[in-house]
Amino acid sequence: MKISGQVALVTGGASGLGRATAERLHADGCSVVLIDLPSSEGKAVASQLGARAVFAPCDVTSEEDVAAALDRAQELGDLRVVVNCAGIANGIRVVGRNGPFPLDDFTRVVSVNLIGTFNVIRLAAERMSTVEIVDGERGVIVNTASVAAFDGQVGQAAYSASKAALLGLTYTAAKELAGYNIRVNALLPGYMQTEMGMAAKKAMERAKEESITGALSNPKEVAGFIAYLIKTDYITGQLFSLDSRII
Repeated sequence: MKISGQVALVTGGASGLGRATAERLHADGCSVVLIDLPSSEGKAVASQLGARAVFAPCDVTSEEDVAAALDRAQELGDLRVVVNCAGIANGIRVVGRNGPFPLDDFTRVVSVNLIGTFNVIRLAAERMSTVEIVDGERGVIVNTASVAAFDGQVGQAAYSASKAALLGLTYTAAKELAGYNIRVNALLPGYMQTEMGMAAKKAMERAKEESITGALSNPKEVAGFIAYLIKTDYITGQLFSLDSRII
């Protein structure tokens, strides 16, 4: 799919990988809707990007919020690109000094990372399914999982579970949405130069584990791979590990 001239929606667009992705797609000629919590820096980021960028305050677990964000996207044109970067994490042991992992804390992570992502997929895919097919496609969805799906560290039970489940969701959604000419893929980044990535990196170091290089990946580099997935028409239903420890 040609990126220039398309309309993209990026969740978690106010920071980290979401922001890097929004900046990359915007630089490549996309109109971009950044969605993030009202308390985020989304409005400032959209203002910095300038024309063709808007911020839609949104909780991805809310059907009403996501629908409103999709309405904003529709004002810019046909939505054809969705990149799911919104996610949260915590560091709580299954059994810790203060007792078992609080169920509410586990549920919150799964709700945002898995259910929130599915909420965006289902509502965005419905809109995409009605747009005109161009060069054999209607749209592209890229989900952000994590190396933690296979290699979770101590304290990452909720985060790892949510990201592992996202892999199954991606593969299933790709099969179902292929009939609508919509592609779906997922990335499994290693630890990145973001606030969440730094925390995970520290957990890995405490566990005395390292990647081959021991280096954190740059969100801009990962955003470049997301752009590649959008442009490469034949890739769908694939899970791409960007960490050297996962083959």
